[in-house]
Amino acid sequence: MGEDGSRKRLTRAFGMPVGDDQNSKTAGERGPVLLEDVHLLEKLGHFDRERIPERVVHAKGAGAGGYFEVTADVTRYTKAKFLSEIGKRTDVFVRFSTVGGEKGSADSERDPRGFAIKFYTEEGNYDLVGNNTPVFFIRDPMKFPDFIHTQKRNPATNLKDPDAFWDFLSLTPESIHQVTILFSDRGTPATYRNMNGYSSHTYKWYNEEGDHYWVQYHFKTDQGIKNLTREGADVMRSKDPDHATRDLYDAIARGDYPSWTLEMQIMTPEQAKDYRFDILDITKVWPHADFPPVKIGKLVLNRNPANYFAEVEQAAFSPSSLVPGIAASPDKMLQARLFSYHDTHVHRLGPNYHLIPVNAPRNSPEQSYQRDGFMRTDSNGGGGPNYWPNSFDGPGPDISAKEPTFDVSGKAGHHPYSHPNDDFVQPGNLYRDVMTEQDRENLVGNIVSHLGEAKKRIQLRQTALFFKADSDYGRRVATGLGLDAKDVEKLAHMSQEDRAKAT
Repeated sequence: MGEDGSRKRLTRAFGMPVGDDQNSKTAGERGPVLLEDVHLLEKLGHFDRERIPERVVHAKGAGAGGYFEVTADVTRYTKAKFLSEIGKRTDVFVRFSTVGGEKGSADSERDPRGFAIKFYTEEGNYDLVGNNTPVFFIRDPMKFPDFIHTQKRNPATNLKDPDAFWDFLSLTPESIHQVTILFSDRGTPATYRNMNGYSSHTYKWYNEEGDHYWVQYHFKTDQGIKNLTREGADVMRSKDPDHATRDLYDAIARGDYPSWTLEMQIMTPEQAKDYRFDILDITKVWPHADFPPVKIGKLVLNRNPANYFAEVEQAAFSPSSLVPGIAASPDKMLQARLFSYHDTHVHRLGPNYHLIPVNAPRNSPEQSYQRDGFMRTDSNGGGGPNYWPNSFDGPGPDISAKEPTFDVSGKAGHHPYSHPNDDFVQPGNLYRDVMTEQDRENLVGNIVSHLGEAKKRIQLRQTALFFKADSDYGRRVATGLGLDAKDVEKLAHMSQEDRAKAT
């Protein structure tokens, strides 16, 4: 209603009043419809285009706005201005998501959860694109499209395919750490509020003097970890497939603002040189006993989106959105994501997706020589120059924003992973030393339930990997699947190539 109590006037896209929104313009009462009914054509045309392309991964999500507050002095490690003083707050927008499923999939699916944060800093937007697990399935981006294909639908049947899922994983031993986490109860968080978020990747922080440090981010939920069992997730899938989306929105609406404490693991270049694990391998963690996490900040979500599509669906995060003081590491997966995330947003939202309000830099307006393109909604640079260098007072580079140099060496080529530590140490430690007996029982039950749908030869190959992580782990999965434990043990002692040939 208007201020005087009258109803607001319905208009077309460019403000023309609409006289009738219930009846199409026709030739007589019975029709046909006239092409001159511009309102009808505009309404149908927009309706036909309401759905932008679905994200290839992270298709279903929920989001909220809030702030990040610094609680510890980290200026010796980074010159990022939004981290420059205790008590400083920066506006954020966060999107949580499932990873492999479609937009209509259930929130309780067994799947990693995305945990993406956009910081609206005074030096531009900083995007941190993470998950609720500290590791990932693969460490080389060449494998990523193939991996995602195995999580999607079979090209012939259009059904989820356990054979493809486990075939790829059983032929990719580096996945065993993430598989162990995914098939524990942490693979089905109870809500988005009750899970942690991790950078997974290693990043580089650097200070005003140009000294750099390797870091990893851990957002620890202040609500406590809560997970669903396999049985509980099955019930929730049918009872309320959108339960996590609903829970986040309702909690914020009632003033129960969720929060996370940011803890950082920080490593010097000297410590990294001879460390027992490859710090750039996203399938590995840095044990906390070696590098205890340090609390540095608080993330709070206190604002629901006014419109889901405008903010959550159109929110676009990219690890290439960095600010001075924070840089990428040489992690191969991260290096590829610097390209891939931006590229997919350009495909999905257009080359000017950075002008969409949820993505636009709020505290450091864009000043560039990029011009034109689909959906250019600002002044497009006006009459200013569209090239550099120029002598017409156009914006120029700021040398203080340059990242410090670092050494790179070696021969260019397609190099296989060669770090001396294997892929089974950490998942074995997780199974033996971190999980309780109930955790182990649930893990094995979850694996047996899912892997049992795959062909026997794939079951054997995958169970051999569990055996290599821990013999009890492998034997219990074998028993659950009705496999001969001796056959599994024999396969476990084969090379990866021979194991693939034998199965």
